[in-house]
Amino acid sequence: MSHKAGFVNIVGSPNVGKSTLMNRMMGEKLSIVTSKAQTTRHRINGIVNGDDYQIVFSDTPGVVNAAYKLHEAMMSYVETSLHDADILLFITDIYESDMNHKETLQRILKLKIPILVIINKIDLGTQEQAAKRIEFWKEKIPQAEIFAISALHGFNHDNVWNRIMELLPESPPYFDKDDLSDRPVRFFISEMIREKIFLHCDKEVPYSCQVEVDTYEEEPEIIRIRANIIVERDSQKGIIIGKGGEMLKRIGREARKDIEKFVGKQIFLETFVKVDKDWRASDLKLKKYGY
Repeated sequence: MSHKAGFVNIVGSPNVGKSTLMNRMMGEKLSIVTSKAQTTRHRINGIVNGDDYQIVFSDTPGVVNAAYKLHEAMMSYVETSLHDADILLFITDIYESDMNHKETLQRILKLKIPILVIINKIDLGTQEQAAKRIEFWKEKIPQAEIFAISALHGFNHDNVWNRIMELLPESPPYFDKDDLSDRPVRFFISEMIREKIFLHCDKEVPYSCQVEVDTYEEEPEIIRIRANIIVERDSQKGIIIGKGGEMLKRIGREARKDIEKFVGKQIFLETFVKVDKDWRASDLKLKKYGY
């Protein structure tokens, strides 16, 4: 029996539903999802295995014009994903009239691999809106196949999945068949904590935060985790902690529930807030934090 395997890379503007689609395809929540743009910062590979196939889905940060060194690092993940894809999923939505980053669109037009344009959130628009978007993208990326879907509700998801399976090249698996991702458990724990910061903090605060898992100690009945929330300024530290420590407790409480579901074990989570001034603007500090 022949075996298929390949990288199916997901790119698009911020907040069009890339991470929601990734999680839908995986059948498991790997990428954090919030209503705020630029929630995803890293390239996250999720691995789906069958007896005769392995699909490596790759979620990437939303395509942006770089304003910080951090944005430059995020865009480097997008660039890499365009080069090593076997199949590209270009995600847009019912509202987006054109891609916000022209250079990336020009690079997509030059690709020689299968491109699937996924028009997401059609449950929020009319049939007329969907038809207009389909015609627009047919003209914009003529070599692409167009799918209109709702990643949140799973509408037309099966057709996208089936087409990916048809296009997947013959290849041995790239990763062990038991792997869910190439990222360690600590990475996903830090992302779950960061998601709660995005959900409960406003303005610049969540964008200024980085989460580092300091210790992860697995005991027979419990896993003990100590995590540091890194911010850029003392004022941000005060907001994360909140009055009487309430915000930090809320973040930790909600993150713990998600982590317990992810690892399947009781968690004792301690969170601390530290200031690392202007870490987003420093190449050295970004490298330290894994960018």
